[in-house]
Amino acid sequence: MPAPRAPSAAPGAAGAGSQIAAPGGRRGLDAPGGRRPRGAGRQVLRWTNLALLVLFPVSWVAPLARAGLLPLFGLDEISVLTGIRALWGEDRALAALVALLAVAAPAAKTAWLALIHFGALGPRGLPVLGALSKLAMADVFLVAVYIVLARGVGVGRVETAWGLWLFTACVLVSMAVTHLTRAAAWTR
Repeated sequence: MPAPRAPSAAPGAAGAGSQIAAPGGRRGLDAPGGRRPRGAGRQVLRWTNLALLVLFPVSWVAPLARAGLLPLFGLDEISVLTGIRALWGEDRALAALVALLAVAAPAAKTAWLALIHFGALGPRGLPVLGALSKLAMADVFLVAVYIVLARGVGVGRVETAWGLWLFTACVLVSMAVTHLTRAAAWTR
């Protein structure tokens, strides 16, 4: 006699690979690759984001590149903040725009994520997070344009420095934390 079969789970029932309803009507998977972060996963996101609150300011003062007119002379180190300061003397509107996109937007996005992670905002903070993410992604573009322009001049020499790697890593990690937070429809 065949063994009795267990009744099949109703649609939406919790179980390996089943879909669960998240707040706001979003659906997520509780299977690997789509599961909502719980316990240790949430803690990793929280602490990674808090580390970004320290690492972003370090990346703003770290040398992004070394630039000089002739190879015989020393190269000047350029950071995000020294670049903004140099722009301030030439074009204040552009300096303010760069400061907004490369400093203020990533800082605001990281702080906003911390508020979501620690339950001060919950999922209702996600729409603002999307807008901040779009602004904060512009900093990668600005750094790339700067290096391309500086190398395209052909008169001087530009070398990338460790701060560019740190700044890029901060941006990429921030993008990953943001994606995982939004995918999880973060709740308390």
